[in-house]
Formats: sequence, C-alpha cells, structure tokens
Amino acid sequence: MTGQFPITFLMLTNFICSKYFLFCETQYNTERMSSQLFYGDNLEVLQKYIADESVDLCYVDPPFNSQRNYNQIYTNTGHDDIAQSQAFVDTWTWGISAEIQLDELRKNPFYHSELVETVLGFERILGKGSLLSYLVNMAVRFAEIWRVLKPTGSFYVHCDPTASHYLKILLDAVFCARGGDFRNEIIWHYYNKMHDYRKKMFPRASDTILFYVKDADSGFVFNQLKEQREQSVRQLARKKIDGVMKNARDENGKLIYRMSTDKTMDNVWTIPCLQPAAKERLGYSTQKPLALLERIIKASSNEGDVVLDAFCGCGTTVDAAQSLKRKWIGIDITYQAVSLILKRLKDRYGKKIINKITLSGIPKDLESASALAHKQDDRLRKEFEKWAILTYTDNQAKINDKKGADKGIDGIAYILGGTVLFSVKSGHVSVKDIRDFARVIERENAAAGVFITLEEPTKPMLQEAAVFGNLPDPPGLKLTKKIPKLQIVTIQEMMDGAVMDLPVPEAVVKSAAKNGTKNKNPEMNFD
Repeated sequence: MTGQFPITFLMLTNFICSKYFLFCETQYNTERMSSQLFYGDNLEVLQKYIADESVDLCYVDPPFNSQRNYNQIYTNTGHDDIAQSQAFVDTWTWGISAEIQLDELRKNPFYHSELVETVLGFERILGKGSLLSYLVNMAVRFAEIWRVLKPTGSFYVHCDPTASHYLKILLDAVFCARGGDFRNEIIWHYYNKMHDYRKKMFPRASDTILFYVKDADSGFVFNQLKEQREQSVRQLARKKIDGVMKNARDENGKLIYRMSTDKTMDNVWTIPCLQPAAKERLGYSTQKPLALLERIIKASSNEGDVVLDAFCGCGTTVDAAQSLKRKWIGIDITYQAVSLILKRLKDRYGKKIINKITLSGIPKDLESASALAHKQDDRLRKEFEKWAILTYTDNQAKINDKKGADKGIDGIAYILGGTVLFSVKSGHVSVKDIRDFARVIERENAAAGVFITLEEPTKPMLQEAAVFGNLPDPPGLKLTKKIPKLQIVTIQEMMDGAVMDLPVPEAVVKSAAKNGTKNKNPEMNFD
C-alpha cells in the first residue's frame, strides 16, 4: 500500500491543479466569447476548454447504440442526384479505448462513487461488450456535462428504446446522487414518419427526451410554455370557459364547431419529423426539427444564456440558440458535421455570422493541419482528408468512405459537365502521384481532378498536371477564364484563402440570376 500512495497522491494533486488552472483560463474565455464551435472529441473538449458551472442548458442527441452507420445525403444536380457519405458510425465494440475509460472511472477521484458503482454493476450484468462500451463512453461524458452546468442548469438527453433505460440509470447516478433531480420523461411524437408495417410490432413513432436539473433546490430556470390546441365548442362549454357560447358563431353567423385555445404544454410533444423534402432538410440522417429544439431552449433558458450541445451533428441546437438570442457551444468529432454547421449558419444568417463565432480545433495554420494529418486515433484517420476536401469546396463535395481500397478517390463533387475527383496526400509526393491520379480521372471519365497536398509540389508535378489541359466549356455556357483540368492545391494555399474554382451548379445559378438579365451571352464568372 505504501508503494501505491505516492502515485495516488500525485494523481490527485495533478488533477486538482489542472482543474484550477483550466477553470481560470476557460472561465475567462467563456465570459468574453459569444458562441463557440469545437471540432474534436467532446470528452477532450469538455475536459480542457469548458469551465466549471459555465453552461445554463445542455441538450445532447448522442448515438443510440443502434449498431448503424449514419450517412449524410448530398443533393446535387449532377449525374447522381443523391450521394451518400458516412457521417458517423453508431457501432460500439469493447477494445483498448473502452478499457482505458473504465480504468479511469475506477481510479480518477473526479468520478463519484455512485457513478462508479453503477458502471461496475453494468459490467457484472452485461459483461465487456458493445453495450458496456457505449455506456462507459456516455458515463464519462455525462459526468463532465454535470460539471460544466451551472447550479441552475438543466440537461436534456435525447434517446430511443435501444438504450434509454440504461441511460436513465446512468443519469440518476450522475445527477440525483448529488442533489439533482429527474423532472420529466418527454415523449416526442412524430406522427408523420413512414413505417414498415410488415414487421410484427407496433410501428415506433416516438423518441424519449430525459429532462434533469443539476440542483433541485437552486431555483433552476423553467419557463412554462403554452401551445394552441383545438377543442370543440361543446367541450369548452362544459369547462365553463368565459365567452364560449357568444363566440360559437363567427362574424357571418356561421356555427363554429371547434376553437383554438391556449393550453399549458404537457410532456407529450407532437411535432412532425423532417420529411425528405422539408425546407430544413440538410441531408443529415439524424437531423431533428428546429421546432423541437426551440421548445427546449425556450423552456429552460433565457436570452443571453449559454446553451451547449456536445453531440451537435448538423447544428440544429446551435441554429435554434442563435435565433433565440442565446450564446452557444457546439462540439462534434467529424469535420463533415462542423463544415455543414458553418454552411447552415452562413445560409441562414449571412456570411458575417462566421466572424462572431470562435472556431476551435479546426486547423488554422500548416502546423495544426499537419498535426491533424498525423493523428494516430483510428476514428480520426480520414479526418484530414475530410477537412481538406470540405474546406476547399465549402461543403459542396462528398467524402469517399468506402472501406478498403478507395481506388485513388478521396472525394467527389458535381460540376457542370461532369464530376470532379479529389485526392488528398499528407506525406511525400512526387510526379508519380500526379500520373496515377490522371489515370484515375481518365478511368472514371471525370471532367476534372483536384490534388490536395500537404507538401509543396515539385516542378515536374506541376508540369505533368499542365499536360492535362484545361476544362472545356460546359454545354451552353462559356467560361470567362481557363480552368486547369487537373489542379494541384497545397494546404498552405488553402490557409491563404484558396477555394474551389470550378463551375459548381449552385454558383452558376447565382451567377445567372445576377448577370443573366444584363448579358446576352451566357458567360459566367465564378466567385
């Protein structure tokens, strides 16, 4: 035991010191900054960058342990109208990462005994498998969210029957064991979802949202909401509501059978899910409607409060928070999500909104880009490619996430006249890479190709790319400048502001709308 004491004491000392300095640094930042978007693992971001008791409301829509791969849908006007690219993988296996987190739960004094015993109880019941791996991952993140919430703060967890009962036990251990309270199980009823009625079960048309507060005695924020519901005049008359009978006829004397009345909102929320053709749709499989998040934010926060979404996906929470005049913090581990959020905010609030957001974790110089390229974590092995392609194209490309050989194609976008292929290299490059990529472009009958490299290209590489020639004019249009068919773009050029210079359909439509009435010749300039 004596041999173990110095290690335990050192761990405790380091933990306390790191938390103290972290609090000083991040508390200062939280007070100064408006809204923040983090690209990275939410556990690391929570631990390093979010201060104790700095958040008023947290909503999370974590993976449900559904054992599915979720895809982002890109709507294009090229040859392939709908293309899919993997957004995140909701599959869990027991491995070294889960083992390390379980060991950390046991040893780190930050995790209180009720939570540790709950997780160890799950281990005894479930064994070390995919479900326990999922629950361990959620446990450490819920504990960090508890830490960053203010005493008056609230926490909403979106889940489904796959693991909701396990998550509630975890949340009871995190919140209720330390003075918090479980307030509601909210049922989100989406009546308009299409179902497969061939299955021998009742079609599922609801999700569960678990609502907790950090301190039951703190006077936590809760704004009682009203909603309009239709009732018959006869029902209202039975309730002796004033003015019902005189309003039973409209101004033309026509008999009214039903009237809208304000009713206190209960825990069953009937809000339609997003259909494929909905205006809000961004092509993100797990996207939730703005109306759902607006209701949560209105109920448990006030203007100027800080709203956190640690699994922010396509950014519905941050969009709703922005529109309701809240500060917000969004975190996601995939650059596809971060890129989509930035595009979503720019489309709705204008390009200037980006200047009001603090972006963290996104490469801002060659050194940080190189660090992302050489991360060893298996989950992040393609993140450099995703970041490079989506940044360069402003989220107008899809990522090739096929397992195994990618046939030399890391991404694809659609332009007038065909497709453009992308190849991203983070290591040593030579003229051979350009020749190989040129063969891929010809093999796939693509219109153009973009070769993105961390290293500076050699002179022979530039010469080889030039041999490929220029992009021909698209049918019915005339380009105002020569565009190389095989382009070499360096990461440094991207850092300096280089963006895709190819006739993307969206740009053509905008250019036509701007210049079409002035110019007889359909010549297009591309911004």
